[in-house]
Order: sequence, then structure tokens, then C-alpha cells
Amino acid sequence: MIKNYIKIAWRNLVRNKAYATISVIGLALGIACGVLIFTLITYHLSFDTFHKDKDRIYRFYTEFHDQGVDRVGAIPQPMAKGYRNDFAFSEKTARYISFNKTLITITKGNEVKKFGEDDGVAFVEPEYFDILNFPLLKGDKKTMLVNPNEALVTEKMAQKYFGNDNPIGKTFKLDNNITVTITGVLQDLPNNTDQKQQIFISYASMEVYAGKGRENNWGGVYSGCQGFTKLKPGVTKAQVETAMLQLVKKNYTGRDLQVWRFKLQPIAEMHFDRELGGYADKSYLWALFFIGVFLIITASVNFINLATAQALNRSKEVGIRKVLGSQPFQLFWQFIAETAIISIIAVGVAIGLSEIALTPLNNLFHARMTFNWAELSAFIVVITFVVVFLSGSYPGLVLARFQPIKALKSKLSQKDVGGFSLRRVLVVTQFTISQVLIIGTIIVVSQLHYSQTADLGFNKNAVVLVPLPQNDKMKMSTMRNRLSEIKGVENVSYCYNPPASRSNSNTGIQYDNRAEDEHWSINTKQADENYISTFGIKLIAGRNFFKGDSVKEFLVNETFVNKLHLKPQDVIGKQMAINGRDYKGTIVGVMKDFYNYSFHAEISPLCVMPNYQSLSTVAVKIDMRNAKATLADIDKIWNQTFPEELYSYQFLDDTIARFYQMDNILLILVEAFAGIAIIIGCLGLYGLVSFMAVRKTKEIGVRKVLGANISSILWLFGKEFSILLLIAFVIASPLAWWAMHNYLKDFQYRISIGPQIFVMSILSTFIIAWITVGYRAAMAALANPVKSLRSE
Repeated sequence: MIKNYIKIAWRNLVRNKAYATISVIGLALGIACGVLIFTLITYHLSFDTFHKDKDRIYRFYTEFHDQGVDRVGAIPQPMAKGYRNDFAFSEKTARYISFNKTLITITKGNEVKKFGEDDGVAFVEPEYFDILNFPLLKGDKKTMLVNPNEALVTEKMAQKYFGNDNPIGKTFKLDNNITVTITGVLQDLPNNTDQKQQIFISYASMEVYAGKGRENNWGGVYSGCQGFTKLKPGVTKAQVETAMLQLVKKNYTGRDLQVWRFKLQPIAEMHFDRELGGYADKSYLWALFFIGVFLIITASVNFINLATAQALNRSKEVGIRKVLGSQPFQLFWQFIAETAIISIIAVGVAIGLSEIALTPLNNLFHARMTFNWAELSAFIVVITFVVVFLSGSYPGLVLARFQPIKALKSKLSQKDVGGFSLRRVLVVTQFTISQVLIIGTIIVVSQLHYSQTADLGFNKNAVVLVPLPQNDKMKMSTMRNRLSEIKGVENVSYCYNPPASRSNSNTGIQYDNRAEDEHWSINTKQADENYISTFGIKLIAGRNFFKGDSVKEFLVNETFVNKLHLKPQDVIGKQMAINGRDYKGTIVGVMKDFYNYSFHAEISPLCVMPNYQSLSTVAVKIDMRNAKATLADIDKIWNQTFPEELYSYQFLDDTIARFYQMDNILLILVEAFAGIAIIIGCLGLYGLVSFMAVRKTKEIGVRKVLGANISSILWLFGKEFSILLLIAFVIASPLAWWAMHNYLKDFQYRISIGPQIFVMSILSTFIIAWITVGYRAAMAALANPVKSLRSE
């Protein structure tokens, strides 16, 4: 019997190739999206879940309770050591301090190799590898990283530096500063970890590399300084956080006792906390999950629309089968078999599409996702069964309940094929989803365009950022003069970082010798006197600071002045102290506000100061008309000045564009899913129009005989779907407004959701729908009325 069902189903599909093809395409697109979204979600949910006893592993982070609560995914350098010494809640506790963009130099005889590592290195205590599961392949676990100037590297890095040679005992130089010896090789880090550094150096080398004073500095938080701990069984997170208040009482005084707090974050949550430096957001994963569900539902809806449109054409077949004794359940299972064949073919096509799309998806997320066929097979089997019964049950029931006499006489009415209202509801559902995604796409594009074209308060174009490895006054002076002589160079400035940067240094501030520091921090930017002119920053009061190594003057911004509830001229000449009042100077100018980070964050109070000991970047304003030659000359001068270093550069506008990397990824995903939803929706609309064309065959023939023209017949179809699209738009608009309002709340500076966005959405949907409907409606309108009237 089953074999017979399959044989008949296959013959029907071969006979109706267009119907089968459209059904397969719709289902394949929906299932392919489901497979990719399932892979993406499971990949992100698996991050750092492979560690043994992961439920007891936590990372420390810092909270600042002042004007609100601010969280930082890092801690003061001595904090983890203080916790380890004062409490017995944990089995192991380790410090981990990372530095990005480092230079690795390897010397072999007369050959010198230089490697620029963007992910940099990490100085770690040996206990780190007792807490986290990164297996050691070579070396002695008992003695690794115990002594200064020792290092562990991954297999990948060992191969990169030394090829097939044994790396144990080999040495390299870090940033031309310290020489370390490799004492162990780690297994390559898994794809699903947020651990980026692949070179680990003994913590005992920290002081030589980064300088003294950090080990006892409880007042500063460097973003690369982290601590990890593994709690003893039975110890709770709340218990530890309460106890850590004693660390605050022990190491802070005055107002800091109320400000500083230390908390624990489960390691499995690190990946999803954007505020603490996490990569993803679980709300986005939920959004993707529901998009995947809706796309599979809309693909199933297409099948139902197309299948019921075909039902009238199969009425005589069903009538004959019933007369010959077929039972309703047999007809039902026959159609389920037909649906199963289509679904299995669609699954095969979907897997092929998924394989093709996985590489671009990995490139988009800078990930290394692979298909876990054990999990994916179960998902595909479940989806196939769901799609078969979701898509096949309703059309099967419709066919099974045909009355044989009516079917044989072609007297079936709309009521007999299940009614038209359900198909209307399904098409409205499809286009509601499509219009939500279209509106979302328009809003994300508009916000990103606003972010990239708005006046930032400084000039981001044609500014080249080049690293400054050494603060050598003679070399800096000589290089500035040589760079200034290059044709096409308009200005040169030494600074720690540009006006807008991910690397920001915040500190407390004492204004005008007040007894107490202000209840907010200030963002400090170290630079020379050319900073203002190079970046085109405007002064609204006072002057620029003077040139000189001993000058201690400040430029502050409007937000700083507003925080003090003063006017710009009121702060000129006032004293200011920062960094625990260690650095004191005079405010000599007020800058017009500029965005010091992305539009996700508010403009913060900041100052520019001539601290020449902290300059690490050369900013060169160039004429882009001669950019290639100018960049080549900069390269030549830099390498002559620092021959032992590795040259690199980047444009400022490129670094600012990276602020919106996740937003661009979101945009691409929304565009892709909107496009797929529209395609599937149009297939559904085609199914609805096909059904209408079959149902109105005689009516169209009568109208043409009585003199109706093509346009009036087209409108006969058009008014039907136009009403459905308007209903879908009315439903989609508030849903899209709510979703995108929540998205835009993540931006401190954002566009407003105006009516023009919704007008663009409905117009684009109407144009796409008209193109879809026009073809099938035109075929019905151009049909020979004589043949239409002979349809019985």
C-alpha cells in the first residue's frame, strides 16, 4: 500500500512539474534558513561550555555605583590575588592580563622574522590552565609558566613560527622588550571559545614588560586585566559576592567604599554579555529563532496554497477513487506521501544550499562554524516530519472529504475545497512577516547611514594612523620633520589614540581644588599641540595648549563644562587634577563636543593633555589625491626610523566603521531573511492567484464575452491581494515599530522612526507583489474565452 502511495504521488508530481518545482523551492528555502539558523544558534550557545565543571567557573568583573551603575568586564590587577589570599571559597584562582597588537621577533642565525599579532599575548598564572580546559600536548604541566620569561603556544602558532621543528626550548622576543623561552605547546583552541590569545607568558614577567606600580594599583581598571576562579562544590555566587565587600573595605577609603564592587560572571554567560565585552546577544539569537520558525511556517503555507489550488484539478481523480471504494484515510495518506516526497527532495536541496551558504556565513561572523551532523540530523528529521504534517494534513483532508458525485460532475464549490478565508489568513501572515523584515531593513540601513555620515565633531577622512613603538624624543622630532616634508602630507600629530577609539582611559577628577572629587570620571586623551588641527576639532573658548615637555595644560569638552553646570568661559584658567590627583594642570581651552566612541554610547566628559610619555600613535592627515605615493613615503620613513619594528597602518574612518560591525552583520542577515521571506511570500501569492484563476475561469470567460478589457480583469485579481497586503501592513507596522524601537534604544544617538519608512515598505511590497501577480493574472486574462466557457 505504501509503495502504491509513493508511486501515485510521484506520477502526480511528474505530471504537475511547475507545482512541484515551486513547492520544492519554497520548502527548500525555508528549511535551509532553518538549518543555518539552527547551526548559528547552537554554535553560539556552545561557547566555553566544554570546560570541566563549567558551572563552578566564574570570571570577576567590576561594578561602579555612583551616578547609576556601570559595569566593566575587567578588574584592578591586584584584585584576584587579594581574593585568593583572603578567602577560601575557591579551588583555584588565576590572573590573566592580555595585550593586543604585539610584535613577535624570532632570530635564527642571521635570519630575523617579524610577526604582528593582532590578538597579542596574555600573561597568566599557572592556575589558569587548572581552571580552564586547554590541554597541554608538550611540556611539563607541573612546572609550566612558574618561572619568568617562559611561554606556552598553541600548535597553530608553533607551526607558524617554527614549521615542523620542535618548538620546545625555542625563544622569541616580545615587542623588542623581553625574550621568552617556549616550554610547552597547547592543543589548538576550539572554535567555540572567546579566548583569543594563543601565546601565554608567565605572569612573573609582567613587571618587566609593563612596568612597576600596576601590581598594587587598586584605583585603575585596564580592560585586558581579568581574573578567573573555580568555586568549591556547594559555594554559591551570592555568598562570594557578599564576602568580596570585605575586599572593598580593606583596599578603599572615603567615597570609593560606596563606588567599587566586585562581582562574578559564569563563564558560559561571557559570550552573551555585550556590556562586559561579550560578542553576541541572546535577544538576537531569539530573534533569529523566531525568524527561522516563521520562514518554515511560510514555506509550509505556500505548499498549502498551491496544493489547494490544485485540488479542483484533481477533483475527478478523487471522485473516481471514491466510487471505486477508496476510503477518506487512504486518500489522506496518499496526499501525505506526495507531501513527503516533495519534503524529502526539498530537504536534499536545503542541505546543498546550506553547505553553499555556510562559508559566507562564517566570513560574515568571522567564525569557524561546521555542521554537527549528529545534532543536525535529528533537527532535520524533526523538521521534515513537522513540514510533512503541517503542509500535507490540510490539503489531504480537503481532498479526502470531496463528495464523489459533485467531483465527477465538476460541481465543487469554493466551500468544498476548504474555503478561501483560510488562504487569505495565510497570505496575510506571510506578508506580515515580510513587511516586518522590510521595515527592519530600512531602519537599520537608515541608522547606519546616519552613524556613518553624521558630523562627528572631528575630521575622520584621510587620516592615517601609524603605531609609534618608542617615545624617543630625538626620533620623534626627526620623523615629524621628515613626514611633514612629504608631498601630500597636510599635518602630523603624535597621540595615544584618535578622538574616537575603543581604547579609552577613564579616571577620577578634582576640579578647582575642591575638597572632594567629582562624582563622575573623565576620559583622558594624551596628545601633542597638533592634535586639534590634525583632526579638525573646534575650540569654542580659550586656546590650544602650548608646545613643551613640561607644559601641564588641559583642553576639556562641552560635556565636561555641562557636568559642572558652568559656562565655557567659567572654566578657563581653573586648576584640574586627575589620576588620583597625581597629574595637575590648568584648563586653557574648551573644545566643541565630538563623539569619542560609537553612537551606541553617550559623549563623555573628556580632556586632551600633553602627556608625552603616553604617545603611541602617529596621526598623518594626507591628500587622498596622491595617497598611494604618500603612503609609500610614510612607510619608507617609518622603517628607517624603527628598522627593528614591524610597520602597519590603518585609516581612521576604517577603525570607526568597526564600531558598527555587529550592526552591519545584523543588516546583512535582516536583508537576506527579508529577501527570502519575500520570495517565499511571492510563491504563496502565486499559489493564491493560481487558485483564483482556476476558480474564476468561467467568470473571466463571461466577462470577456460581455466586453471586459484586460485591465478590468487584472484588477479583478489585483483588488483581492491589495486588500490582503493592506491588512498585512496594518498588522506589521506596530510589530515592526516595537521591534525596531527596542533595537534603536541601544543607540544613544539615533534616527526617529518616521512615516516615510512605512510608506517605503508598503510601496516596495506592492511593487513586488504586482510583479508576482501580474504574470499569472495576465495568463488568465489573455485566455481564450471560448475555452474558458467550455471548462465544464
